[in-house]
Formats: sequence, structure tokens, C-alpha cells
Amino acid sequence: MTTKGDRQQDRVVALLSQRGMARLSELTDAGITAATISRMEQNGEVVRLARGLYQLPDAPLDANHSLAEAAKLVPKGVICLQSALAYHDLTDRIPPSVWMAIAFKDWRPRIASPPIQIMRFGPKVFESGVEEHAIEGVVVRIYGVAKTIVDEFRISHAAGLLYRKSLGYNLTAAIEALRTALRERKTTPAEIARFSVEAGPKTWGLVRPYLEALTVDA
Repeated sequence: MTTKGDRQQDRVVALLSQRGMARLSELTDAGITAATISRMEQNGEVVRLARGLYQLPDAPLDANHSLAEAAKLVPKGVICLQSALAYHDLTDRIPPSVWMAIAFKDWRPRIASPPIQIMRFGPKVFESGVEEHAIEGVVVRIYGVAKTIVDEFRISHAAGLLYRKSLGYNLTAAIEALRTALRERKTTPAEIARFSVEAGPKTWGLVRPYLEALTVDA
């Protein structure tokens, strides 16, 4: 005899199979009780990735698994800077935290795992250059190649010595990413110029000499 609990378990498996991972609020919105989730976790039928975030134990893990987790935990955020560079294969560095941009007025979440480095972007730069990529069935918002490179220049310049000392920020990563992206045709000088101008005269003034030098060298 099929019980109500069995039916809920089937819905959990179906939902997680479809979405890759889900927050507790998504599961309860689907009519699944927290008690069912807790029981399935105790039985090893689901895995709790972080507080309020679940996945099936046999779900295939992508190399960018942590980005999918972060996207679920901060649904309004956008993967940015070092994490976006790594996603686009523009750096050999593996960031210890997931870098995410949020709008100035958005709530700043407190998340223990995975470690997330939150940056606040102004409205003009926050909404620009966002792409959507599927990772483990999760739609993840990530800044595109040109936008990410320009953000690297912008943040490196604006942060100054404070960020260089505390977070390892300098122009080296931005310049190398620009060189690699142009060489591998992952973006164009026109796209870099457009996002640089959009970010403001200071950013364009910083990017322009490097862009012109690399374009001439090419």
C-alpha cells in the first residue's frame, strides 16, 4: 500500500532529479513536509549540501558544483570576478570562495558553506553582461567574458591597497585574462571597449591602454 509519505518521497526524488538541487522552501512549496525531508536525509536518500539546500546522493557532480550551490543559496546574485574568470577558463587560479555580485539594496546573506565572497555592484554594472548557464540542472547567472574582464580592472583599481593586501587583488589577473580572451577569441576588442565605457570614464581610461597595446600586438 502506498502511503502519503511514500508519495512525498517520490515527489522529492522527481523534483531533485529535474532541478539538480533544491532549497527547502522549493520542496515545501511542492507540498513536501520538512519531516519527510528530514527522514530522507537520515536514511541517506537525500544529501544536505548546505543549510536548507538538498540534492540526491547519486547526482552527478560538475566541476562547477559550488557555483550551482551558490546560485541556489543567493538566487538574486551573479557569479563574478575570480569565479567567473575560472568558469570561462581565463585563469589557472582556483578561488577558495565563490565570488558573487549582489545589488546595493539586496539583503546580504550569511552562508557558512560553500564559502561565498559577496561584492555589491551599482545598478548600472550589476544588470549588464549577465549570462545564464546550466550547471547540474541549475540555472546559474554568470557575467560574460568581456564584462568579467572589465570588472576585474574596475575592482582592482577601485579597491586600491586595501583589497590588494586582504584579497590579493591587483591588475595582473585582469591583464592576463584580457590577453587570453583576445588570443582565444572568447571576446572582441569592441565588447571590451563597450563594457569599459559603460562602467565609466575611469575604468575606460584604465582598460584602454592595455586593450590598444594587445590589439596592436595581435
